[in-house]
Amino acid sequence: MKYNLLKSTMLASAIAVTLPAQAAEVEVLHWWTSGGEAAALNVLKQDLEGQGIGWKDMPVAGGGGTEAMTVLRSRVQAGNAPTAVQMLGFDIQDWAAEGATANLNPLAKKEGWDKVVPAALQRFSKHGGNWVASPVNVHSTNWVWANKKILGELGYDQPPASWGDFIALLDKAKSKGYTALAHGGQAWQDATIFDGVVLSTGGPYFYKKAMVELDSEALGSDTMKTAFDRMRQLRGYVDANFSGRDWNLASAMVIENKAAVQIMGDWAKGEFINAGKKPGEDFMCFRVPGTQGMVTFNSDQFVMFKVGGSSAKSQMAMAKAVMSPKFQSAFNVVKGSVPARTDVPNTDFDACGKKGMKDLAEASASGMLMGSMAHGHAAPAAVKNALYDVVTNHFNSNMSSTDAVSQLVSAIEGAKD
Repeated sequence: MKYNLLKSTMLASAIAVTLPAQAAEVEVLHWWTSGGEAAALNVLKQDLEGQGIGWKDMPVAGGGGTEAMTVLRSRVQAGNAPTAVQMLGFDIQDWAAEGATANLNPLAKKEGWDKVVPAALQRFSKHGGNWVASPVNVHSTNWVWANKKILGELGYDQPPASWGDFIALLDKAKSKGYTALAHGGQAWQDATIFDGVVLSTGGPYFYKKAMVELDSEALGSDTMKTAFDRMRQLRGYVDANFSGRDWNLASAMVIENKAAVQIMGDWAKGEFINAGKKPGEDFMCFRVPGTQGMVTFNSDQFVMFKVGGSSAKSQMAMAKAVMSPKFQSAFNVVKGSVPARTDVPNTDFDACGKKGMKDLAEASASGMLMGSMAHGHAAPAAVKNALYDVVTNHFNSNMSSTDAVSQLVSAIEGAKD
């Protein structure tokens, strides 16, 4: 089934939340600028427009939100905060601690959010017991997106199960003249791969020890050195023009039969869907080999900033619309993620979406659901950025894995202070 902007509009029209029309608008700061992301965001725009609420778009390109947070800082310092801001993880907590966010408790209580939003997400949606954000989705980051035609040509009708099998696949793709690993050389993309590599190398308990608890012994271990060795392996499978490439352009390489695989969060699926591709027919989705049964996640949330008058009313309408079960389904079908609510049926989701929802539920129940370091859900921004620096410097230089481990320990210890 092909979901595009027209489909998004039709979905939004069908699920518009009925509220009194407001002669106001919401100004929304976000970084959803790729084709698939724009299609998903259009669901929300049309939903609000159906309520008579205007949408003032404030896009800031750059996945991960670093650039967006810089723009937000200048707006808040000028006393002119947007109505709502797309945000991830610890960034939400940092802004709430500054007293800049609105209190959504009355709406959350009326709508019963506490009962339907997983505790792992509420950890970031709330500050001091108060709801400050509406979670839009749950993304998981340890995914591989593969071109089914190319993998078939290489003799793979099933995903590789182990790291060794994965490397063998990449070798075969490279020998056939394909770009084996589609990648964009940006720090957050390097770190996204690193998340999956650390999880595959050390398993869930090591990941928690190193990336969540920031244990110096784990960070400086031989297991972490092996993770950097594997990053060096992967560096040999990207093309010469990878530096600075946006993530969606790397996805396009897989879509256009130029590359075999991409390691990326499930927002990549939105690009495949937007291009008219179907899971199981045109592309395959599977966990980074060695991480089956485990999920590293992030959650896009719209943080509501303090505003007054009619803007506050429109803001509450937006918060309610974001949390509507029908919206959660329609949006995430298009976006590639899964709903932030546990009571949304998987009926409208494709095979990859159903797998994502199943994986999430099982990982949550087994204790294998872990926040993504690369996407601000394992540690605060200072620590995340310190890891970014080491990982991307190693990936783009001849730095040894031993030196990378040493620098990682020092950088994270310094960022924790």
